[in-house]
Amino acid sequence: MGSRLGRPYPKSLAQLENGETILSRQLRILNQFHLPVCAVVGFKKELIMEEAPDILYAYNADYDTNNTAKSLLCALRHIRNDDVLWLNGDVVFDPGVIKGMLATQESTVAVNVAEVADEEVKYTLDDDGYIDAISKETADARGEALGINLIRAPHLDAFKRQLERVSDSDYFERAMELLIQEKGQLFRPFDVGHLGCVEVDFNEDLAAAKRLVQKESPSR
Repeated sequence: MGSRLGRPYPKSLAQLENGETILSRQLRILNQFHLPVCAVVGFKKELIMEEAPDILYAYNADYDTNNTAKSLLCALRHIRNDDVLWLNGDVVFDPGVIKGMLATQESTVAVNVAEVADEEVKYTLDDDGYIDAISKETADARGEALGINLIRAPHLDAFKRQLERVSDSDYFERAMELLIQEKGQLFRPFDVGHLGCVEVDFNEDLAAAKRLVQKESPSR
């Protein structure tokens, strides 16, 4: 809903410096990689659908009482036997993030290595470099999980079962943690620190996202 930005419209419609919104930029980049898109909508859904009328939508009617796990499940119910890349609607990122994640052979989480605040989703790694914890409560974190994730087809059904299992108030990262407990080593981190990726929660994040966009070359 983007209430912390103080704007009367969904956060994904926040304007960037180049005339794009967060949403239109995301869709432009995903289109570069010929990825079909399903967007999950709730709050003021008509504004988002007017912004991008040519994609598939799933509607979470309970968006105001549940969390991202159930929103993600709204889309995944319609997807079977396929790799799935999913991202939060408030992430501004360099196209190289998507390129790098798609090039991996494993399920992947976009991360950075940095100090993290209480509000951010954090992660830790096991001795082999796989993610073993991912949540806002994770202690001794290596950095932030930035809200762009890729799960490969062999694990999609098991992930959907975990999304169904978690509570309405859970973030989708809770289902990822349960899947890790079930399957063991699964998600590799993809460090995007050299590329640029900002999850927009506050106005200072939006300012950082605008700076990221300004740095891009015209060829992108």
